[in-house]
Order: sequence, then structure tokens, then C-alpha cells
Amino acid sequence: MSPTSETPPELIPLPKPCNASGEPRRVGVEVEFSGLTEEKAARVLADTLGGAASEEKPGKWSVTGTGLGDFECYLDSAPLNKMDRDGIGKSLRELARTVVPVEIVTDPIEIDQIPALDEALEALAQAGATGTTGGVLLGFGVHFNPEAAALTFEAIAPVLTAYALLEDHLRRIAGIDLSRRMLPWVDPYPRSLIDRLAADDGPSDMRGLIDTYLELAPSRNHGLDMLCLFAQIDKTRVARVMDMEQIQPRPTYHWRLPDCRIDEPGWSLALEWNRWALVECVAADRALLQRLKVAWREHRDSLTSIRSDWARRVAIMLEGAAP
Repeated sequence: MSPTSETPPELIPLPKPCNASGEPRRVGVEVEFSGLTEEKAARVLADTLGGAASEEKPGKWSVTGTGLGDFECYLDSAPLNKMDRDGIGKSLRELARTVVPVEIVTDPIEIDQIPALDEALEALAQAGATGTTGGVLLGFGVHFNPEAAALTFEAIAPVLTAYALLEDHLRRIAGIDLSRRMLPWVDPYPRSLIDRLAADDGPSDMRGLIDTYLELAPSRNHGLDMLCLFAQIDKTRVARVMDMEQIQPRPTYHWRLPDCRIDEPGWSLALEWNRWALVECVAADRALLQRLKVAWREHRDSLTSIRSDWARRVAIMLEGAAP
């Protein structure tokens, strides 16, 4: 039996399943793991999904023609991938595999295709793929890039605010691995940003929202990285503050999950995706979102306000109010 063979949960439907053009929203998925080479991972994907695996260049494989579109498979280190295929370059790549993950990147898929991708990840686990808990230094993650329902303030501000208010709760129920807590690229939002988003006089238009984010959370290293989406909307505004070398404008959120648990019982992309669906469900529930804002302000006005207390309060408020 596969380590991940427990039945994944049913997908929670998004409150806004279509984009502004009326087409089903899509999500790009990135998964980091160890235990397999990029070649082996590509061949397993091709065998499982019916595509063809080929090496584009040393260290980078592609899988084309699958029912889920195309995939890229590579060792997640640009410096290593620039080295020679043989000799010292090959030796260094093999040595680095103990701490540098292989990453697979999907084409944007429809939400209801996530279970099929879970089946492919199960095949990778059966072939030997291991996740974060495979070693002390293995801070491997999963990234979701959900397409925004629309590029408007009315569509985006509630989602950002809901995530900011739910983040401590989400991190608590996810049971983040210690190795990921110590790494910088999944930092929680600063309280100052949550304060501003939850305020009665918070941002009231897109310019104000982007400016607030750039002032209080000007980093790619947050669990929910908004910079690609904001750059899609107003690249000039983002470029005034950020180095754009690694910021690719695109109409998607960029959500970094702290762990990849590809080889653990009960873990699945569907399980993780449902946490994002929860964020969007809360964002769509204006009354609940307002209650969370008020509760956050009360929490911050208390003599002691620690993140674990807020996470527990959110859990209580969500009981019976969210799917």
C-alpha cells in the first residue's frame, strides 16, 4: 500500500469558481520532494498520466501530452543546473540532492483536476519520493498559484484580508514542520499589515491596497505572496519598491505551503487546497469577515496578544460558520 493511499477529502467548491471571462478558474501547482532524480520523476509522471518524458537540457526534464497538460521536472537550484553535465558539476548535483529538492511544476489545471494530480503524486511516493519529514534539513514545500476571480479591488481585498486573519489558524491546523518554521520564505504576515487590513479605515481602493502591502510586507517571503498578482495589476507601482528580477506578473495568488508531505499517510493536495477554499469562503462571507476584523481589533487591544491565542479564537469563530 502506498504511504499516501488514504482517500483524499472531497474538494470544497470555491464561492467564485469562474474568472472574469466566465471560464473555470485554474491553479498552477509546484511540488518539491527528494528521493527521486528529475529523470525518474518525469518518467513516473509520464507513465501515470499518459504523456512523454524528455530531457530539455541537463538537469531539466519535461513531460508533455498528459491529461493535465505539461510538466517541468528539475533540481531546484539554478547555480547547480548551470554546471557541467559531467565531472565536478555532476558530482556536486548528486551531493546536493541530500538538501536540494526536485521540483515538478504543472501547467495551470482546472480545480477539479486536483484529484488526478494527487494520483500522480501517489505514484511518485510509491516510486520513492519523500517530503519534508525525510530529514532534518529537508524544508520542502508545495506552492499553489490560484487564478484570481477578477483583477479588481472588490475581488482581491477580501481574499487578502481573510487570509491575513486566518493565517495563524491555518498554520496551527497544518502542524508546520520545524524545518519550515526556521526558513525565511514562509514568514507569516506582520501584525502591522493585519492591523491595517482589519481597520475600519483600511484600504478602500486598489492603489491603497497595493501601497499598504508594499509598505508593510515588502517581501516575496510570505506564505501568501501577493507581489506577482499586484505586478499584473500595476507593475510600475510594484517596481518602485521591489526588485522585479524574480517577480513575474501573473493574474494569480502565490500561496506557499510550509511542508510537502508526499510520503505521509493522509496527506493530499486536496486536503491542502481545501484550506485555500476556506480562505475564499470566508472572504465571500461579508458578515463573518467583519466579525473577524472586529475580533482582531479586540485581540490587539488586550493586555497580551499572542498569535497562538488568536489562532484558537479564529477556530472557535469558524465552528459552524465555514464548510
